[in-house]
Amino acid sequence: MADRLDGKTAVVTGASSGIGRASATRLAAEGANVVLGDIDAERGREVVSEIEADGGDATFVAVDVTDADDVRSMVETARETYGGLDIAHNNAGIEGDNDPLPEQSRENWDRVLGINLTGVWLAMKHELPALMEGDGGAIINTSSIAGLAADGSEPYVASKHGVVGLTKSAAVRYAEEGVRVNAVCPGVVRTPMVERSLEANPGAVEAITAEQPLGRMAEPEEIASAVAWLASEDASFVNGHALPVDGGKLA
Repeated sequence: MADRLDGKTAVVTGASSGIGRASATRLAAEGANVVLGDIDAERGREVVSEIEADGGDATFVAVDVTDADDVRSMVETARETYGGLDIAHNNAGIEGDNDPLPEQSRENWDRVLGINLTGVWLAMKHELPALMEGDGGAIINTSSIAGLAADGSEPYVASKHGVVGLTKSAAVRYAEEGVRVNAVCPGVVRTPMVERSLEANPGAVEAITAEQPLGRMAEPEEIASAVAWLASEDASFVNGHALPVDGGKLA
């Protein structure tokens, strides 16, 4: 398994922390060259150093996923540094505010949809030509169980449902080009985003844990395992799928 992605090149957005960090690390551990994109340059470079210390090859690019030039630069870095692109994990996302809908601001709506959904669309817009230049490849978009059910604030749920729809549409359109497009739909994962929410809601850990069939939250590395599988030839006939990685929460 350590060489399952040997010689492949991947880009990962939101790669400085949480699921993105775990994904970049896992893809590198399985042999891929990884271009990490994130707005947090300091932590992104720390992840690169960790990957290199473990014998992997990684490059950091400062990326705001709502900026077309940044996204284009990330894909071009993969081409120029490693000769092409084989895997893309479009993971960058935010939770936004959780106010009642009548009290939500247009600014919050635009920001959540801009990063969570438009950011994925923009990444795919630039990744697909690069993937099709080679032998095809795999795109894995991070949605959420909120993309499969009403679980969270309205802007967040709408954005994550949109990611699932975008994934399915692209999967059908580009299958003949050798590109598989899937989504992971994590449940509650112990990431900095979730930790912020837990800090603001004392007692929430117990309540969340009680809702989980497995009796705990997921770790980022468990989502990264699903990403690595979807990126690999082990999932060669999996396309257009929104994969819950939720410990049975939606079962």
